Amino acid sequence: MSKFGVDLEVHIASLRRYARALMRNGADAEDLVQEALTRAVARADSFQAGTNLRAWLFTILHNVHVNQVRSKAARPQEVDVDDVESKLVTPARQEERVELREMMRAVDELPEEQRKVLLLVALEGLKYDEVADMLGVPIGTVMSRLSRAREAVRAKLANEGGVTLRRVK
Repeated sequence: MSKFGVDLEVHIASLRRYARALMRNGADAEDLVQEALTRAVARADSFQAGTNLRAWLFTILHNVHVNQVRSKAARPQEVDVDDVESKLVTPARQEERVELREMMRAVDELPEEQRKVLLLVALEGLKYDEVADMLGVPIGTVMSRLSRAREAVRAKLANEGGVTLRRVK
């Protein structure tokens, strides 16, 4: 082994300790040291004899680490497709859209008084007394309009084989 190789070998333990502190992972630290040593051996002719070999090696290790960090930041994190497959799959929504369209068509065909009450109670979630005050009608009128509106929409959807309405109070 050359004198450079013998001198280099003395500093490997120190390089490993520093790499472990940087990487916080034993396997990644070993890879970092391996890459730094590979570069040091490849550039052995650029080392000036009589200068601080340890400082030169730590500089190479540090620069390799900085380059790896920059490289990781520049490219997105690799993720196994199997780990995120459930997030990538979007269920088909055509059926829901058709049902919604049929429902809106049935609501649009209601008389205006019934449609207003149905939308205020079912869509906006207002209470019967709030709707009565808003429209300036008795609460009983709101209840009867709502009942007739729901029944008309149910009948329309049942004739078309559509969805059933759930009761909302």
